[in-house]
Amino acid sequence: MTNYYLGVDVGNTKSHALIANEQGQAIGFGETGTASWEAIGWRDASAVLGALIDQTLASAGLSKADIAGAGFGLAGYDWPEDEEPHRQLIDSLDLGAPYAMVNDAMPGLLAGSTTGWGVAVSAGTSVNCRGRDRQGRVGRVTGSAQLFGEHGAANELVAKAMQAVARAWTLQGPPTTLTQAFIAATGAKDAIDLLAGLARERYHLTPAHAPLVFDVAAAGDPVAQELLIWAGEGLGSLANGVIRQLHFENVAFEVVLAGSFYKGSPRVVEAMRETIHALAPRAKLVRLQAPPVVGATLLGAEQAGVPIHALREALIVSTGRLLNG
Repeated sequence: MTNYYLGVDVGNTKSHALIANEQGQAIGFGETGTASWEAIGWRDASAVLGALIDQTLASAGLSKADIAGAGFGLAGYDWPEDEEPHRQLIDSLDLGAPYAMVNDAMPGLLAGSTTGWGVAVSAGTSVNCRGRDRQGRVGRVTGSAQLFGEHGAANELVAKAMQAVARAWTLQGPPTTLTQAFIAATGAKDAIDLLAGLARERYHLTPAHAPLVFDVAAAGDPVAQELLIWAGEGLGSLANGVIRQLHFENVAFEVVLAGSFYKGSPRVVEAMRETIHALAPRAKLVRLQAPPVVGATLLGAEQAGVPIHALREALIVSTGRLLNG
């Protein structure tokens, strides 16, 4: 009898599910919108998650009884108080297989690390960081970004750039061509109209405007370049907190960089690397090359007693074939 493993990656905007066999061959895939309770509530989260799993099972030609282990990466599973309602949510799916739940930052680590342990720093709209040691002990940051001073991705970069524009206008800081870039992006008449419009919410700058900061930095603006270094140092600081928690300072391990923000500029990654190497010189930074749902599926296999490294390479290759036709 062949064993099959289910992985589910629930994000704040979209959710993916994947099924693989014991040879690491991806045979079923499903996708839908968010199934996070924070976005749509517990009742709708249950309905969306159940439909996603049914869709994935159907694509693989399997039933729930065929699943030997399942792994769930869950946006909104952030604090100990979130464990019980999430267990109720997953138990309601009636999988009948052992499963594990982790925060949605963890599957990126499992998919990106060759060893199945290390540190992952997610940077897209905002930031998160999780780690796992050889024994499965977990390290983490709050994941609440600006509320607790964690920064390094698009949301925080754009906010910091807006502050730089305001400081330039008030002569508290140096001039920056970010001012002209933001005027053009918003349609403002001039700098004072831009700032008034942002303050009065006539104009809006969102994480989607982060590429403007990258472009201005690439054109040579010193203020924008310093902002990218600031972002990289912030990402490195997140990693360093988890490194200290897991006592990785003198260990050779991988730091997985997950998310679209890292595509913006090498300045970010270089500043991040310098910050991490000051604490953990044997750390190796690697980019995540597989969808995070691969990591969730490896977590599912682990619940059935299969070491993550045994299936990782085959699963990455076969998932790429399945998704890219």
